[in-house]
Amino acid sequence: MPRLVVKCTWGAERPETLLQAFTVAATAAASGVDVSLWLTGDAVFQAMPGVADVELPHSPPLSHLREAVLAAGTVTVCTQCVQRRDIGARDLLEGVRIAGSAAFVSESLDPDTTALVY
Repeated sequence: MPRLVVKCTWGAERPETLLQAFTVAATAAASGVDVSLWLTGDAVFQAMPGVADVELPHSPPLSHLREAVLAAGTVTVCTQCVQRRDIGARDLLEGVRIAGSAAFVSESLDPDTTALVY
């Protein structure tokens, strides 16, 4: 089965980029593709409960996209990124995992995987 790895490197400071990454991941998940969404930098805040939703015209709210990915795929936050922000596993939404670059490289280099970075 084909797999899509989407890495989002921007947070709410670049809402269009953030929502593009989540939209692509949610669309792939809804299409039955095995999806792995990686959040790095300030994007890791989008894996926490109680964070303000991100909305733009002509896009579903980020919270709806995130729910779709969590329901059908994997959401991972970068180990170093959460450590720099004093975020622990207890601070994250249920179903979000913490992993490092070795896991990202392993997922991305799988022959049946396409990796996109936003």
